[in-house]
Amino acid sequence: MATKIKEITAASITEMYIHYCLEHNENPKSVYLFCKRNGIVEKDFYAYFSSIEAIEKSVFVSFHRLTVELINKSTDVDVLGFKDKLLTYYYTFFEILTANRSYVVFALKSDRSKLNGLLKLKELRAHFKHFIGEISQGYLKVKSERIQKVQQSSLEEGAWIQLLVTLKFWLDDESVVFEKTDLFIEKSLRATFDLIDTTPLESVLDFGKFLIKEKLR
Repeated sequence: MATKIKEITAASITEMYIHYCLEHNENPKSVYLFCKRNGIVEKDFYAYFSSIEAIEKSVFVSFHRLTVELINKSTDVDVLGFKDKLLTYYYTFFEILTANRSYVVFALKSDRSKLNGLLKLKELRAHFKHFIGEISQGYLKVKSERIQKVQQSSLEEGAWIQLLVTLKFWLDDESVVFEKTDLFIEKSLRATFDLIDTTPLESVLDFGKFLIKEKLR
């Protein structure tokens, strides 16, 4: 029998959702059944989420927000440049994913449709690109405002593609404590920044699209 929990929050509903998915190896069939099982009323549920699918999309956003929160708590965050902030983000984000690996694998690997997997990351994409926009301020040295705007957009999109490639690598990583992913993060980010510094961003973006296409097959 479901136990009535004391306080209903977005975080507590998300936690209940993750537990349900892992225990049943499927998403809740409806909001009604989900609420009944967890001893909450639908009104409380709808105060935070419009549907089960909305929770599903918010899970990865919550991982992102926790990552940014932890980074901002660092005492030396203000002296870090774009490269170091992004590297810190990667290590922190994938540490959080590792702590929730069972759910992440369920969410992204259980569905045979790669498109559906990407749709679950749609809200994360918006938040991540916004984050990249914030930490990369001043990185691109372009005098023309119009060109800089295009370059900035390419930088943010390229960063998102690289995150997807790294996520796919991590999902397939069978090394102890996912040490290969750590190495992949270090080497790929270093190579990407070297490439950006010597190659037009459009070329980098095209290469990134090729990589994600190959990795998602």
